[in-house]
Amino acid sequence: MLASCPLYHGLSSPQFAASTKYKLLLSSCASSSARSLQTHSKNPHFFPLHLLSSRKRRKGGNSSGRLWIAACLDSRGGGAAPYSVKIPVGNRHILIETGHIGRQASGAVTLTDGETILYTTVSLDDIPSEPSDFFPLSVNYQERFSAAGRTSGGFFKREGRTKDHEVLICRLIDRPLRPTMVKGFYHETQILSWVLSYDGLHPPDSLAVTAAGIAVALSEVPNSEPIAGVRVGLIGDRFIVNPTTKEMEKSKLDLLLAGTETAILMIEGYCDFLTEERLLNAVQIGQDAVRAICREVAALVKLCGKPKMLDAIKLPPPELYKHVEDIAGQELVEVLQIKNKIPRRKALSYLENKVLSILTERGYISKIDAIVSTELAPDLIEDEEEDEEVVVDGEVDEGDVHIKPVSRKSIPLLFTEVDVKLVFKEVTSKFLRRRIVEGGKRSDGRAPCEVRPINSSCGLLPRVHGSALFTRGETQSLAVATLGDKQMAQKIDNLVDVEEFKRFYLQYSFPPSCVGEVGRVGAPSRREIGHGVLAERALEPILPSEDDFPYTIRVESTITESNGSSSMASVCGGCLALQDAGVPLKSSIAGIAMGMVLDTKEFGGDGTPLILSDITGSEDASGDMDFKVAGNNDGITAFQLDIKVGGITLPIMERALLQARDGRKHILAEMSKCCPPPSKSLSKYAPIIHVMKVKPEKINLIIGSGGKKVKSIIEETGVEAIDAQDDGTVKITAKDLSSLEKSKAIISNLTMVPTVGDIYRNREIKSIAPYGAFVEVAPGREIGQQEKERLTRMAKTVKQFAHIWKFLC
Repeated sequence: MLASCPLYHGLSSPQFAASTKYKLLLSSCASSSARSLQTHSKNPHFFPLHLLSSRKRRKGGNSSGRLWIAACLDSRGGGAAPYSVKIPVGNRHILIETGHIGRQASGAVTLTDGETILYTTVSLDDIPSEPSDFFPLSVNYQERFSAAGRTSGGFFKREGRTKDHEVLICRLIDRPLRPTMVKGFYHETQILSWVLSYDGLHPPDSLAVTAAGIAVALSEVPNSEPIAGVRVGLIGDRFIVNPTTKEMEKSKLDLLLAGTETAILMIEGYCDFLTEERLLNAVQIGQDAVRAICREVAALVKLCGKPKMLDAIKLPPPELYKHVEDIAGQELVEVLQIKNKIPRRKALSYLENKVLSILTERGYISKIDAIVSTELAPDLIEDEEEDEEVVVDGEVDEGDVHIKPVSRKSIPLLFTEVDVKLVFKEVTSKFLRRRIVEGGKRSDGRAPCEVRPINSSCGLLPRVHGSALFTRGETQSLAVATLGDKQMAQKIDNLVDVEEFKRFYLQYSFPPSCVGEVGRVGAPSRREIGHGVLAERALEPILPSEDDFPYTIRVESTITESNGSSSMASVCGGCLALQDAGVPLKSSIAGIAMGMVLDTKEFGGDGTPLILSDITGSEDASGDMDFKVAGNNDGITAFQLDIKVGGITLPIMERALLQARDGRKHILAEMSKCCPPPSKSLSKYAPIIHVMKVKPEKINLIIGSGGKKVKSIIEETGVEAIDAQDDGTVKITAKDLSSLEKSKAIISNLTMVPTVGDIYRNREIKSIAPYGAFVEVAPGREIGQQEKERLTRMAKTVKQFAHIWKFLC
């Protein structure tokens, strides 16, 4: 019986041989009945491993949350067995499969939700790259239109450049994974994710985060623990995990949360003035769902995960930290008290070079990658001049190899320049955190809850429709608002989005000059796209409806100075620019970025995390959190949280949200002092849009055959555009009132409906038919009389009149 079990030959790998679960499985196979084997005889390569569930669940745990694992042999035999995991999420299950597709990648999974299927791989370079303080991770996500049975609407039918929507999902994958990566691992790692099938109901973005987290956990890349991501919606008073697209249409909240079994790593979302308490409830629901997924994934990793490349981790020598602190410690304390960013940056750069010079003079800096220590010296040293090998340990021998005794003199450690720079940055971060915790003051002298000085002004640019300059400390945004018709709308060609055009969009630019540097200028970076969408979604809830304000709105935020929180400056500047353009907003919106020092006990504190309001660039780089929150006095419209440590808990997030609310109210009060204030009226250079309503059956009269009529109206009146919709809505866009009135009159005449009793004088009779006469009562508009008795009399009268007129002429 055991030999006939399809799993017996496929599960003989060492990773199963050492497992007690493996023994249980073989025992189960040996004792399985003939009827059980016949049940699976239809698919001999598929067998459920119920015994691989946890002991608690085998004894009658929650059956709905049971980890369901199937192992199947490679059809060619002799290979490692593929696995699939069915995990409950919300009110349904997602299916994770690995070992069947992409077996040459370090990690590969397919994830199925409904009929939406994603395929994600993780690969890494064999040779490590140069050490740096930034983990060499790249993420690419692609939505193939074939997944929904479509092709691209553009000229090129093949998927090419990453779309903005895909860039946002790449960022969603990258941001929670990066904090879990182990320091000192420098092999370039690439995550690729494709949407292979899309059913229109189950959005792939949150699934992509989970798929990437599982692929990394199964791969050789060393990371701390598995991550997963879910979406949380709010319909009525009920929170829903991973809602469908139809459910999201009714949701007041769009929250995407990622984390581990123990902590939250990232949240991002948008809502309609949700309170802090309701947002925390949503985060709790999402965290519970993520925790359940991570537990099941951890069980899968134990079964089929690859050994981690822990031996590839290379950290700077611990002794180097002491050397750097001894050399630069006192000067670092003084440099970090410099308030302005550029002088402080130059002082830190000078101090770093000084540390390098001193260590070089002392013989600690090595120009080669090899590091020699007193404890671990190489066995062989090559003598280039005599072409002989010298063994460091032992006695002199008469052979070709000269063995020299060990030198009793202490040999100094050798470090690379990269190691020194990495350690210098870590030491600088440590000293900055210590200054904040011990002294209660930040680099610019502020208290933890204090917001930098704010100054704002509107109407700087006379020819634009609306403009504002928002300055907060050393961060500054120049925002410009432009109004237009539907032709200015941004076309959307995505797999998921149903809308064809975006009526409102915000574009964020971060030129290198804003930080006093020289750099690339061209297409927007992923960071610029992400910051722009965050500010856009923060402002969207306060915009008027299209019926009340029929304009397409574009906002450009150019960062002219940056020292932290530039995306939130774009929110504030964008709001002022919209008001200056005359857009009737529902309220004002402000944004603030919060930071944190998680472990305060290390620096003499009581261990309570220290929350920082309105963080600067150095506090962002050296801190443990970047939490952006935007909204008004009543609630939140957008939020984005990134964690740089192992994660945070809900109580910490609650403190950050409440402190952010106080800071947001302060910023709103400062924005109300804007000088000069926003004009709140349409600019004379903005187009005029007039909306008319006609009967839907009259639309063809306006358009004409092949659009000839509407083109002639535009040429005749000088208006910019006429948009006639099937529901009878007609939008006229003009530069001035005179051309607008002309086009209105023509369209009114074309669509007018004569009523009984109307009198038309001096109108031309266009034609006479046996059944009546047709008179042009308005330009392009003819009516006829069809009463028999009156027709006869009218026909005679008209004929007599025509005969007399002909005779007279």
